[in-house]
Amino acid sequence: MPVIPESTKTSLAQRLRAHAKANWPQLAQVRVRFRGQFAYVAGELADGEQIPLMRLRYGGSAHRWGTAIYVASKDSYEDQIWFSGSTEEIFDLVCDLHVTNASH
Repeated sequence: MPVIPESTKTSLAQRLRAHAKANWPQLAQVRVRFRGQFAYVAGELADGEQIPLMRLRYGGSAHRWGTAIYVASKDSYEDQIWFSGSTEEIFDLVCDLHVTNASH
């Protein structure tokens, strides 16, 4: 199991926060926490509500991540093998699913 370098943790969090700031005004904050080979990403709305969005599995480089989308009905993450794209594209997909609905 590859260990996520500190520099990769920092760059991932910075990239996602910058992308959210530019594209998701509904999000007041993006929170990224790390555990083992995983990065857990949540969004925070202006009212303070936190929404789990996705779990990323480190693939050995800053730009290789496996994706699991948070499924609220199961309160868990489901791996997605069908979607490949940049971390920012995956972030947009999960925000379309979770943030757009939460902000109505």
